[in-house]
Amino acid sequence: MKKSEIRFSIALDDQKVPEAISWTATDAGPDIHFAKAINIALWDRDERGTMKIDLWTKEMPVDEMKRFYVDTMGAMAESIITATNDSVMATKMRNLCRELMDHIEEEESKQPR
Repeated sequence: MKKSEIRFSIALDDQKVPEAISWTATDAGPDIHFAKAINIALWDRDERGTMKIDLWTKEMPVDEMKRFYVDTMGAMAESIITATNDSVMATKMRNLCRELMDHIEEEESKQPR
C-alpha cells in the first residue's frame, strides 16, 4: 500500500498567533509551500462528527479571507457531487457561493480606491 504524508508547520508569535504557515507533501515534490490560511476538516469516525482546524496568518487580509471561504465552499460543492452524487445539494451550495460573491463584490465596490 502506498502512503502519502502532508505536513504543516505553523510559526507562532509570542501571543501564539500564526506568523507563517508552510506545508510539504510527499506527492507535491521536495519544495516547501507557503500559505496565508488553512482550513482542515476531518470526519472523526468514532465520534461521528467533524473536527476542524482553522488558522490564518497576520498577513491574511479580510477580503482574501472571505474569498478563501467562498472558494472552499465551492470546492465542497464539487466534492459533494463526487462523494454522493447529490446534485440538489451541490446546486444549492453553488447558488450560495454566487450570492456570497455578489455580496463581496458589492462591499468592494463601496470601498475607496
